[in-house]
Amino acid sequence: MTAWERPILSRYLDPLELVWLATARRLGITLRRDPSIFSRTDGSGMLWLGPRDDLDPDDTLCQMLLHELCHWVTNGVDSFHAEDWGFPLTDADDPREHACLRLQAWLADRHGLRGMLGPTGQYRAYFDRIPADPLAPLDDTALEADIVARAAVAIATVQQPPFWPVLDEALAATAALRATVRPFLAAYATELDDDPLPSLWSR
Repeated sequence: MTAWERPILSRYLDPLELVWLATARRLGITLRRDPSIFSRTDGSGMLWLGPRDDLDPDDTLCQMLLHELCHWVTNGVDSFHAEDWGFPLTDADDPREHACLRLQAWLADRHGLRGMLGPTGQYRAYFDRIPADPLAPLDDTALEADIVARAAVAIATVQQPPFWPVLDEALAATAALRATVRPFLAAYATELDDDPLPSLWSR
């Protein structure tokens, strides 16, 4: 008897990843994983992110891609054609980084998703300090004034093509997915032993 091998005709993908991979493609971006880097663009439309196993438990493709797209918006539409959005990744004090975070907060707030869509790494400390009004400065320094001014420009830019309505539709879909799973959260139990972390969907 000839052994039968079941044909594989499709690939399962987490629905949230599907939404954001499609969003990347709609914006002309192809995403790939690379274990040697955290994130990188080369100006051709390729975006590399580190593999899932290197991420923190609350990191998602959605949140990481949104952050990269906010860099693109903040640095200007033409930065699509520059390596790493024309951003000097070695300069942790560049005000564009913090303006990007304020744009990220503004976009997430439109659908009540700020708790889910904060950045990873050291910049989360600044993100978590952003007031309810993403354009309210943290203090009266010239740096904060510069950050807020750049964020205001970015918020105006993101509401124009090619970013709008693509990003807002992806965020609306993300919020709809959260609404779908929320009735199940009370009975949620992880398959990991001794895992104290609640689901990200509860944020």
